[in-house]
Amino acid sequence: MNAFATPEDIARRTTAARDAAVAAGRELGLEITEGRVLYELFSVVVHLAPAPVVARVPTVLPHTTTLDSLARRQRQELDVAQWLHDQGTPVIPPSPLVPREPVQRDGFSITFWPYTEEDKSSEPDYVKNSELAADLHLALRDYPGELEFLSSAEPRFVREGLQRLQGVDIVTEADLRRAQAEWEVLEPLVSDEAAFRARFPGVELQPIHGDSPPANIFAGVDGPLFSDFELITRGPVEWDLGGLGPELEAAYNRGARKNGLRELDAEVLRFVNAVGAIRVMAYLSCADQLPAMLEFMKPFIAQWRDTDPYA
Repeated sequence: MNAFATPEDIARRTTAARDAAVAAGRELGLEITEGRVLYELFSVVVHLAPAPVVARVPTVLPHTTTLDSLARRQRQELDVAQWLHDQGTPVIPPSPLVPREPVQRDGFSITFWPYTEEDKSSEPDYVKNSELAADLHLALRDYPGELEFLSSAEPRFVREGLQRLQGVDIVTEADLRRAQAEWEVLEPLVSDEAAFRARFPGVELQPIHGDSPPANIFAGVDGPLFSDFELITRGPVEWDLGGLGPELEAAYNRGARKNGLRELDAEVLRFVNAVGAIRVMAYLSCADQLPAMLEFMKPFIAQWRDTDPYA
């Protein structure tokens, strides 16, 4: 791993991402007097004021991600968000003021979205959001775009990310050995659709959000909006509820019954929870880019230690 980014390094990265977004927006014909950073963590989100446009600039990325592979993923995100919007699903769609394409500038790949007013009057209601996730799954069932099987599991990155943690004082040797042993069992099931179907016969696959829709519902002033389809993929609906626990799983099942969909399968949930935990571990190989993740991922790893190894 590289040396850990300092606060000054991160500030420079944020400034570079903001400046790239402003320059790209101006080249597309937007009137921009100021790039206001609204949010930064794995991405930098910039309001290109006074234009009613927000740019999202991914900045913390796995070592396996290239600008080309990121742009392919962003095109899928833009396409599915537009399609859902056209069907009347409440989503944040791509900005209609620029072409529906990612723009590469100064080493970044940037997408553009409408500036949407946020309702900040209350805390996120994850129980309600989990029930709403079933609405999204119903809407996605007819999505005609071509999607790979569980691409959001990022199997190559997980395998290599665990290898990159060897000899690094971030995780314990015992944790890393267990994670690698579990991944030997899990990787074939996320890499090979036939292997998944053999392990879980009768569990149907469909387009899914890919990145926990209950945590990616934007509280708009006119109501909740599905957002952030960066990891859109095809797989079991359980993937979207991974790691959320019994209360939120029950909320999803209420939404599924309301929509005439099947309820969550306990064995598939156990599988996706195991995959999610190992992905968290692998993402620690990116901690040199974002040292803060060492702290906010600790609870997930502690929870994983209390579970039985996946076999």
